[in-house]
Amino acid sequence: MQMPRREPLSVAVLGAGLIGIDLVTKIQRSPSLRCGLVVGRNSEARGLRQAANLGCAIAAEGIDSLLAHGDPFDIVFDATNAMAHAEHWARLRPFGTLLVDLTPSRVGHMVVPTVNGADALKHGNVNLISCGGQASVPILHALAQRYTPDYIEVVTTAASLSVGRATRLNLDEYIETTQDAVRTFTGVRDVKSIVNLSPARPPTTFRVAMSVVLPGAASEPVSALVATAAEEIRTYAPGYEITACTVTDEQVFIAAEVAAAGDRIPRYAGNLDIINSAAVLIAEQYATSQDLVGATKELS
Repeated sequence: MQMPRREPLSVAVLGAGLIGIDLVTKIQRSPSLRCGLVVGRNSEARGLRQAANLGCAIAAEGIDSLLAHGDPFDIVFDATNAMAHAEHWARLRPFGTLLVDLTPSRVGHMVVPTVNGADALKHGNVNLISCGGQASVPILHALAQRYTPDYIEVVTTAASLSVGRATRLNLDEYIETTQDAVRTFTGVRDVKSIVNLSPARPPTTFRVAMSVVLPGAASEPVSALVATAAEEIRTYAPGYEITACTVTDEQVFIAAEVAAAGDRIPRYAGNLDIINSAAVLIAEQYATSQDLVGATKELS
């Protein structure tokens, strides 16, 4: 028996930068979600004007605007900065809202859709780590399920034009949170994360290079594990591609690039696309879970 689709869940987006506006575009494509409000801190911000042009209600008083809205939202996406997120969580928590955190705050439960996506349904605050974490953790987790890595290094390169003010303020948090996620999902203690913001013109496509010391590694099984993990990522981030996968003795090198869908952001901004795609997927899975809860109550 097919379960009837209920009304879309109401969602709000905190933050009207590049990440926030791309989120709005993805939310509007989803039959499970309805964007009820986009919140910024400057009424003259270009992002708020773009959100209004897309048909969204807007406000410019940050978290205060969201709380003054009246009915609580089912889901709030936090696309602001790591320093502000703890306050946002404290103020939203009493309302039972699912908070999807796109900042590297490490406040909520870390989630990567293809690794532990089901965990998002058990926690009120879900942290999406970083764009580099979303691009690298599925690959590294897959390798760690078969081998025991001794060392992992993740080097993220993004075009400077795709990195907004909030991300620049959070570079230390970005590095620390990405390292923490790699340790958590692989069990490896010796981990290093590096971030490069490239000013190159034309802008460079978002890429992540992973270097792993992997005792016992062989080229064929490593390539198969990487290919399978990449295919799973492409189910929600179709611009994800493995551009290199080599095994030399115990040294494994993997490079991935992510091209954005090109809606409201340029194709080189795959860093925004992959984390936003993960965020919307988690929200849609949450919406499905709410449908199941509602159907169960009706049958009981």
